[in-house]
Amino acid sequence: MRLIPQIGIDLGTANILVYRRGKGIVLNEPTVVAVSTTNKRVLSVGNAAREMIGRTPGNIQAIRPLKDGVIADYTVTHEMLKFIRLKVCGKAQFFKPTALICVPSGVTNVESRAVVKAAHAAGFGKAMIIEEPMAAAIGCGLPIASPAGNMIVDIGGGTSDIAVISLGGIVTSASLRIAGNKMDEAIVRHIRNTYNLAIGDQTAEEVKIRIGSAYPLEQEMKMSIRGRDLVAGLPKTVEVTSEEVRDALAEPVRQIAEKVCSVLEVTPPELSSDIIQRGIVLTGGGALLRGLDRLLENVTDIPVIVADNALHSVAIGTGRALEGLDDIIKSGAISRLS
Repeated sequence: MRLIPQIGIDLGTANILVYRRGKGIVLNEPTVVAVSTTNKRVLSVGNAAREMIGRTPGNIQAIRPLKDGVIADYTVTHEMLKFIRLKVCGKAQFFKPTALICVPSGVTNVESRAVVKAAHAAGFGKAMIIEEPMAAAIGCGLPIASPAGNMIVDIGGGTSDIAVISLGGIVTSASLRIAGNKMDEAIVRHIRNTYNLAIGDQTAEEVKIRIGSAYPLEQEMKMSIRGRDLVAGLPKTVEVTSEEVRDALAEPVRQIAEKVCSVLEVTPPELSSDIIQRGIVLTGGGALLRGLDRLLENVTDIPVIVADNALHSVAIGTGRALEGLDDIIKSGAISRLS
């Protein structure tokens, strides 16, 4: 008898990562879907759809079906999950695959059930939910089952999830709907207000990756960016510096730091002493922002470590959770909503 495929899905606002049990990460694509505006038919998903952002004709719309870590467009999300199932498992299936899907720690029960419902509609059999900070902690190899406290900060595209984990469960947590996408928006706003230049989210993300920082750099950087002049309406090139990008990112970075401090304030004293000794672990794409670890260290007076596999921690964590599914379910870390 053929085994039922088990799939771990990091359903992120910016990117989808899929882990298939026994094979590792088998899919890593942007969370973008191209849809025909005439008949609402899905034309492409992932990398192909992302290339269409800002370049589509009137009858095609490139959209992100998730916003702030939760479903914003149910129909398109269902089609996207169907695409994932077919690409990862193939068309010929004797048994419906099992899905373990990550959600932000701050989602409501209704939002969680919407994810499960979309998974069922996409052709998955059993669908389960795991919170992102728990999956990230498992993916980083933190000893979550021990009685000691572990603090994880997962900064994705739509949400920043902060949690203190002990004895296989989340002791205290917070989810902030400010993360990578809000940083991109802050850069877009700064360029528009300073240079009267309109740029897209992809250009803003490139600026963030290449010269963005949260803490002063030893050697500041510059880069040229192209966009549309809002006064003349013509293409224009300007040069931006890492100092001004850092100023643009200061507000979202400050809000993330404040939320980390607020979680520490309500953490039991015994676990706080563990965190001081073990440090805070950063995961997610936002953790790779230059100097973010140093900034958080200065704010909290606690060592901050960026995970080696920061981008893939959540997806790897779902895979490891699938490997020890029964034990993880008993600990209460996974919600069985189906």
